[in-house]
Amino acid sequence: MTERVFDSLIVHAQVATIAGSAPHCGSSMREIGLLNDAAVGIIDGNIAFVGSSQDAAALEAKECLDARGRLLTPGLVDPHTHLVHSGSRESELAQKLAGIPYLEILQQGGGILSTVHATRRASREELIEQALRSLRTMLLWGTTTVEAKSGYGLDVPTELLQLRVAQELRKLQPVEIISTFLGPHAIPPEYQDRPDAFLEQMIQLLPAIQAEQLADFADIFCEHGVFSVVQSERFLEAAQKAGFGLKIHADEVEPLGGAELAAKLGAVSADHLLAASENGLRSLVSAGVMPVLLPGTSWNLRAKPARARFLIDTLQAPVALATDYNPGSCPTESLQFIMALAANELRMTPEEILTAVTINSAHAIRQAHRVGSIEVGKQADLCLFNADNPAYLVYHFGINHIADVWKKGQHVVVNGLYIDNP
Repeated sequence: MTERVFDSLIVHAQVATIAGSAPHCGSSMREIGLLNDAAVGIIDGNIAFVGSSQDAAALEAKECLDARGRLLTPGLVDPHTHLVHSGSRESELAQKLAGIPYLEILQQGGGILSTVHATRRASREELIEQALRSLRTMLLWGTTTVEAKSGYGLDVPTELLQLRVAQELRKLQPVEIISTFLGPHAIPPEYQDRPDAFLEQMIQLLPAIQAEQLADFADIFCEHGVFSVVQSERFLEAAQKAGFGLKIHADEVEPLGGAELAAKLGAVSADHLLAASENGLRSLVSAGVMPVLLPGTSWNLRAKPARARFLIDTLQAPVALATDYNPGSCPTESLQFIMALAANELRMTPEEILTAVTINSAHAIRQAHRVGSIEVGKQADLCLFNADNPAYLVYHFGINHIADVWKKGQHVVVNGLYIDNP
């Protein structure tokens, strides 16, 4: 019998396996399956061995890396971003510092609408170039899978362009992209007096998006001054009938009832939840909806953070974390920064945080069968950190701890440097 030859073998690592097919809930979020002096072997892009370094000594590999006791984790998963857009909104910083609420900035034509204007004017090439810069940053900081929403077109041609750009980006770089159609992200100026007519236009766009397989999910901004619970339900029901998984921007500013709607419709995730009522949180947890918390956004908007401890301790719920990367309310691509905020703002433990940016985030985009944990048979998406324990990642904040990254078994970041053609 011929012995297997591994493409890559990582030895002498502290391996956080975060194993298990179901979301990690409540206290189980602290169970990260840490293996001391462990090894991980890769064959054909998948994990083919997880065990002790002693047992790995008998294995043959084309590439062998000595982790020297450092922490090896699953590749980080970011389940909520607004990746494809044009421009930036630092011009709104003075308004924010003056205490002007976000919804007021939006009503003045800023916020989302400012980015809509820039994105509508941008060429396909400009959108690709800006998104590629962000994706490279994400990868260098450990993100190997990302969800990308549209929503900066608010018209048929630009919404389709955003989704097609996201599809093209998959071929141009290593980070995996899961697409979400967020056409009803705001009400465009030309429809300010006819929001239902705009919503109907976005509903009519669903079959075309499905026919081109441009998105896996559909999302809506359910908030006062944007879309009501009734309008959100109308859109999400149409999306569900068209075959999309459901997501919802829920109760970010006011307890409007977005969490309850997510529970009613069986959404895959409900995101933000800063102002969600206790009943809303209980409902979505009972319905199996993944709460996706975005501490970067609440921190940047100086808002009261989401109730992570209530979800984890009282409701014994799973929690996922995401950047909400966008040009306005949270302009950061770094999940490591979000991890530090989760400790300091949400009072989550390092182990809970690591679970929330790996297996639980993978569940938030229906990818946990492939990514989010270190288990034989799963895709070899891995991060090696310049740290030997999870606490150090959030304790020493503001720097990039990544040493090496593997995506589908390819060594794409080596000693902190991006490799163009691994």
